[in-house]
Amino acid sequence: MQLTLKMLLIVCPLLFLTGFVDSIAGGGGLISLPAYVLAGLPIHTAIGTNKLSSACGTTLTTVRFIRRGLVNWKLGIPGAAAALVGSALGSRLSLVTDERVMRTILFIILPLAAFVVLNRRLFPENDSETVTADRRTLLVCVTAALTIGFYDGFYGPGTGTFLIIAFSVFARLGVKPANAHAKVINLTTNLTSLVVFLRGGTVLVSLGLVGAACNMLGNWVGSGLALEKGAKITRPIILAVLLLLFIKLLTE
Repeated sequence: MQLTLKMLLIVCPLLFLTGFVDSIAGGGGLISLPAYVLAGLPIHTAIGTNKLSSACGTTLTTVRFIRRGLVNWKLGIPGAAAALVGSALGSRLSLVTDERVMRTILFIILPLAAFVVLNRRLFPENDSETVTADRRTLLVCVTAALTIGFYDGFYGPGTGTFLIIAFSVFARLGVKPANAHAKVINLTTNLTSLVVFLRGGTVLVSLGLVGAACNMLGNWVGSGLALEKGAKITRPIILAVLLLLFIKLLTE
């Protein structure tokens, strides 16, 4: 498949928006994957190409959070290892599982996630940047990385959002470090899935790299906003992403 002007006109603005949303609250795949499909790519090629641009954009945001000192590697490294395992297993299972099964599961997950975000006692607006890597926090981080990493390999949309919720609610991290650790995990799952699709020959590299540039620009703008605004902007965007997920499921 050849790169065309029509593809660029559709993909570039939507991938910028993808990066912006994804850097703040996750869920950018709700925008980027349809963008590639609208550009005329077959579904498997769209998924593989989306992994390329997503991995590049997430890399930029992750580096920015790391440079800010928001990643505790006592949590980040074990979490990334667990995410790699989970994503690899999920990707393999997705090849033999009907997508309707995952949509049914999400119909259960989304209302629960929305309840957590709306409940201020469970999801406090915590702007603390302090991270305590105790046994409980490590267990939560590894468990979330393994299970949500599996989900990302198996289905994908909303992975970043679910990670932020897990780290904020169950690990009791502030919004900024929760977002930072979510990016480390999500980068790992993206790269793992990308390898699978590259080996399968289902990545339009030229369009993926252009989309990646737009995605990275959106990530840069969005991550800066997240670092400045913290919980005030992250919480409502998470709610918006969850709503988009639910609408997407209803319309499929």
